Amino acid sequence: MIRLQKVLADRGVASRRRAEELIASGRVRVDGEVVRTLGTKVDPAARIDVDGAATRTAVARYVALNKPKGIVSTARDERGRETVVDLVGASERLYPVGRLDADSEGLVLLTNDGEWAERVLHPRYGHEREYEVSVSGDLSANALAQLRRGVRLEEGLARAERVSIITRSHGASRLRMVLRTGWKRQIRRMCAAVGLRVERLVRVRVGALRLGRLRPGEWRDLTRAEIAALATNSASDERFTREERVQRAEPRRQAAGRRRQAEASAKR
Repeated sequence: MIRLQKVLADRGVASRRRAEELIASGRVRVDGEVVRTLGTKVDPAARIDVDGAATRTAVARYVALNKPKGIVSTARDERGRETVVDLVGASERLYPVGRLDADSEGLVLLTNDGEWAERVLHPRYGHEREYEVSVSGDLSANALAQLRRGVRLEEGLARAERVSIITRSHGASRLRMVLRTGWKRQIRRMCAAVGLRVERLVRVRVGALRLGRLRPGEWRDLTRAEIAALATNSASDERFTREERVQRAEPRRQAAGRRRQAEASAKR
């Protein structure tokens, strides 16, 4: 059972707030009975009429979009800016699964399936988010170590699951960062905390789904296999690259070396 205003929103009748107004004014019937009580729960497949006209059961839709810079990741924008929903232009009432700030680019998912969206977003399902990040500043060994260990932000300790260097030059570098959390402007704030300025940020993967060949502004519907994969738990969505495996193994090798030295000293 689902709240009536959510069912109306999912069927594309109106936003939840507007749906509440329709209910309160007695304009909504469920299986022939007028419903005025907000929060009433109904069967998602129930017959629901608004002003005497039947509404249609929503067909679930799952979309991958390559969001260009400057587009906002909301269904509507109070300032009149173009949104990710505007780019897709679907007849269904879609909404973005999570957010990507307006200055960032890359993979954004949209759907009208709330349960699926929760599975994609919730930390307990373990889906990674991978980003390619262009930064300016001194990319020191200490800065990399801090990003891996974690940086204290208002929400708590923010850390990258993995950080690797794509390219590196004096004062400008490109990183690959993998996160499991999606706090507001998290990567930009983490980088700022270690003295790096983010010049460009592109999300290239969510879970096992990659951005692929989608050009900025282009979108496509997900396949059944992709939809199913994002709805399941994933302890690790991607095998580590060789470089990442070496980086993760290095602290263990160093610790093992220190143990051997201590054991050798004890025997003397």
